[in-house]
Amino acid sequence: MAQISEIKQRIRSIKDTKQITKAMKLISAAKLKRARRQLEHALPYFEKVRSTMVDILMHSADVENKYFDLRDEKEGRKKAYLILTGDKGLAGGYNHNMIKAVEEHLKGDKDALLFVAGNVGKSYFTKNKYNVYMEFEYPVQNPTIYRARDISEQLLELFAEGVFDEMYLAFTYMQSTISIEPQVVKLLPLELHALKEHMKITDDIENKIDNMIVYDPSPQEVLDILVAKYIKGVIYGAFVEAFTSEQSARMTAMDSATENADNMLAELSLSYNRARQAKITQEISEIVAGAEAMK
Repeated sequence: MAQISEIKQRIRSIKDTKQITKAMKLISAAKLKRARRQLEHALPYFEKVRSTMVDILMHSADVENKYFDLRDEKEGRKKAYLILTGDKGLAGGYNHNMIKAVEEHLKGDKDALLFVAGNVGKSYFTKNKYNVYMEFEYPVQNPTIYRARDISEQLLELFAEGVFDEMYLAFTYMQSTISIEPQVVKLLPLELHALKEHMKITDDIENKIDNMIVYDPSPQEVLDILVAKYIKGVIYGAFVEAFTSEQSARMTAMDSATENADNMLAELSLSYNRARQAKITQEISEIVAGAEAMK
């Protein structure tokens, strides 16, 4: 009797867990679609900003910008990382893979300044004695342009002040729902060849770019404004990619959990039926034994 009772209790518990995992999967799917839609609406604007920056730099050789300063003459160049991890777990290996990719890039450099968004990553790097910038407090959930603007302004200001000489952006890019890849890319200083790579500019196309555009008040001042907008766009895109990757990983994890729950319920149902049949058989045997004893 006790065995049947225990099995029934486990079945109820697993059914409750299954309902939670299914609900979490649906919530993650809704968040993923909304975030991807936001990025698709904003992406053309930031692509235009980048192409305009390339045009200015290719046709204004005398234009200089502090955010393109490679600081080659400086010794002991200090690195910094903007790292995007999840705010919570239950997303399979998402956070572990991101942290592993960053540590491989750091190669044991505990002096690098880390700007970590997401509670999981911040807790890990702080616990392991990395140089975490504790005043950097931003969530990864539900990314917005305004949050990206605040972050870009803060990072550009610190770069201009010489707090760090190189900035890398670590986030997870979702190629598909089954292919999620951590990436570490250089964010600052900016480099013209890196900007041109995304545009697939050839020599023939480069010569045909309209050099009659007039930038007012000057190419230099326009470029200063565009750099801030470009960095904001890159950071916003990375936040959206990281957020959607986390939701996709959580969907996969919850789907696996739901499937495991179904398998466990099937096994427990079989065990329950066997236990119940054994109990019925035992009761019949006792009745037959009692009837035989009364003869």
